[in-house]
Amino acid sequence: MANGPRYSVKFRRRRQNKTNYAKRFNILKSGKPRLVVRKTNQRFIAQIINYSRNGDVTKVNCTSSELIKYGWKHNIKNRPAAYLTGYLLAKKAQKNKINEAVIDFGLYTLTKGNKLFAFIKGVSDFGSLTLNYDQKIFPSDELLSKVSGKDLSKDIDSVKNKINSEKVK
Repeated sequence: MANGPRYSVKFRRRRQNKTNYAKRFNILKSGKPRLVVRKTNQRFIAQIINYSRNGDVTKVNCTSSELIKYGWKHNIKNRPAAYLTGYLLAKKAQKNKINEAVIDFGLYTLTKGNKLFAFIKGVSDFGSLTLNYDQKIFPSDELLSKVSGKDLSKDIDSVKNKINSEKVK
């Protein structure tokens, strides 16, 4: 390890490759809430977070395991589940009167059509939340509705209808 009078230790989360502070600072400068999307080994987690000097404040929270309440019988970590989780988060954001946000994917390596962009497509299809994105990044409708050769478009539509008809907390 380097030492000397001019050496400064980087922040712990930067050393652990958990936070890119330059990217985070640029997102916070916008003054808009952040739409934070994380993918775990078991589910998707999404939050809309406002910055505060005393610590970030979570305004809306949503996970893909909530889809089970709406009749989703399939895996909760695939593209259709990501799409529906984004749709559900947009519904919750509308209820909390949040109109715009900045997307924060963290340190994920992003490729065209991946699951995180399926989530953003779900948010944009609901239409209440304004985000800055390019349509080219979204997965095709065929990729969204087919998993392991099964066509899930009817199941996706039924869950979307239930989300639209029920009051979301």
